[in-house]
Parts: sequence; structure tokens; C-alpha cells
Amino acid sequence: MRVWIDITNSPHVPIFRPLIRLLEERGHEVEVTAREYAQTIQLLELHGIEHHVVGPRHGGGGRLGKARALFGRLHALRGFARDRSFDVALTHGSHELALTARRLGIPSTTAFDYEFAWLQHQLGCRAATRVVVPEAIPLERLTRYGVRPPKLLRYEGLKEEYYLADFEPVAEPIEGLDPDRVLVVVRTPPEVSLYHRHGSPLFASVLERLGRDEAVQAVVLPRTAEQRATIGNLGLPSLLVPERAVDAQSLIARADLVVSAGGTMNREAVALGIPVYTTFAGQLGGVDERLIAHGRLLRLTDPRALVLRKRVPGERERVRRDPNVFLDLMLGAREH
Repeated sequence: MRVWIDITNSPHVPIFRPLIRLLEERGHEVEVTAREYAQTIQLLELHGIEHHVVGPRHGGGGRLGKARALFGRLHALRGFARDRSFDVALTHGSHELALTARRLGIPSTTAFDYEFAWLQHQLGCRAATRVVVPEAIPLERLTRYGVRPPKLLRYEGLKEEYYLADFEPVAEPIEGLDPDRVLVVVRTPPEVSLYHRHGSPLFASVLERLGRDEAVQAVVLPRTAEQRATIGNLGLPSLLVPERAVDAQSLIARADLVVSAGGTMNREAVALGIPVYTTFAGQLGGVDERLIAHGRLLRLTDPRALVLRKRVPGERERVRRDPNVFLDLMLGAREH
């Protein structure tokens, strides 16, 4: 079977890393397309995943720019896939792939775990053959996208518990870490996302709080070059901002604490058993609501509430789930 995977954002790279390996072990051929956005290409290179960069870059934060980028990428993807005889197409959130696959008659599966990206899901869910989501998302939040069983398939737990099942961290994910200081991994807000349209004063206060604490070493992982430059110019002595994409999962596993304004890194920390606070300024999705209700994710409203201490190894459980289960759900498009 020939499988097409489209990767459009940095967090999607570790999702598909084990799935690509499993597909190839099952004897399938895999081709990966990608969009040049954030650290997507750098992470594909870091993980040794062969790929084709197809279409224009991300369209930015405005609706007009996104629309232009969408149509440009749809045209490029059609040209890429038209004569490649794919049997199935898989993605985590690329509505461009779902739309292109439908036009070319290729069965497709899209997955996501945040239900309030309205435009993205209106396009991707309606075009895809199958939609895969976590059980934590209430069904009534999905019907407005035209999704219900049997098109809808659901999985237990977090996707991160599946794709990190075989993960073991490297000893030194980046240079210059001080073992005597509290290591905090910080992820910036998704400022160009339409579901997160306003800046976050809370996040700026968190950087100020961490950046001036001599007992802390805070590694900040920006999403864009603009974010990297802005944070670097703050001149806060306890902040460390890597110049390129890093092995974020190993860094999280080494951390004493994670503070993230996004979603994926929060859930990776939960899956790896690392304490984590969210500063997400958008509408909370069902996954985060459940994690907060169960005390596995803490919602931060005041930087002074951060508990900055060295973590005791093993004090929180690491959860692993079989990635074959997730892959079989993704391949459900072939059974339509």
C-alpha cells in the first residue's frame, strides 16, 4: 500500500515518527509532504524523515494571507499527488491534504485533539473519509463539523501517550544545562493561530518571573523566528533560547517543570509524568478540561503561583499506549 502523509506544523513530526516506522515495518511505502512553517522542516531533518516541501509557507495570522496560502498549497499538492497512485492519505490537522485527497479520489483520515479550530475543521472534517479524535472531546462539539460515527473514530487517552510509547530521552538534549538549577521548559503562544487571536500578558509576566530568578534555568522554545528575536531581546539572564529546533521531548523529560501556552507540549509533559502549567489564552478544549479536572494539568493565572522546585524522579506516572492502535484507527479510511 502507498501511503501519503502531510505534515504542516512542528508538533505533527513526533506524531508521525513512530507511525511511519510501523507502516514501513508492515511493508507499506510512505511519502511525506510538508509545509515550511515554524520548526517543521528542521524537526523532520532532526528525526531523519525524508520529505518533500510542497507549496507556499504559512499565510500568517490574517485571514486573507491564510486564504492565499491555502489555495496556493492546494494547487501544489494536487500536482504532487496526481500521478503517484496513493492508496490512502493521513494527516493530523492538514485540511489541505483532506481537500486534495477528496478531489483526487484518495481515501483520507484527518486527526485532531482541539475542537475549536472552527474553519480548519469545517474544511478538513467534511472532506476527509475518517476523522480520529480523543474520547475526551464531547460528541456534541463535533456534530457542527458534520462528523459522527461511523466516520468518527475515537481513542482512549492522549495521542502523546501513543507516539511517545517507545520514546527514551537522550541524556543531554541541549548544551549548557545546569543540573543545580530548576529546569523549566517554556513554550510560546501560537500567536499566528486564528483560534488564539490576542496576545498574552500572562505569558509575558511568566517570562519576567522566570527570567529574573537565579535559581531557575528556563529554556524557551519559540514557534517562529520573530518570537525568538523578541524573547532574546528581553535581556532576561535566566532565559535560554535555542537557535534551532531541539529534541523537545528529551528536554521535557529532563525538566522539573513545563509551562506552555500551547497544547501539544502540555500533553507531552503529562504523558511523560512531568508537572505542567498551561497559560493557554484561547477556549479550553475537551482534552485540557479533562486533564485539569483530574489534576494532571494546572491552569496558571498568576506567575507567583508557580511552584519552582527540583522534581523527584518517578513522582508522577508515565503512561504508554500501543501506537499500533492509533495507526489502525488512522488507516480506517481504507475500510470505507
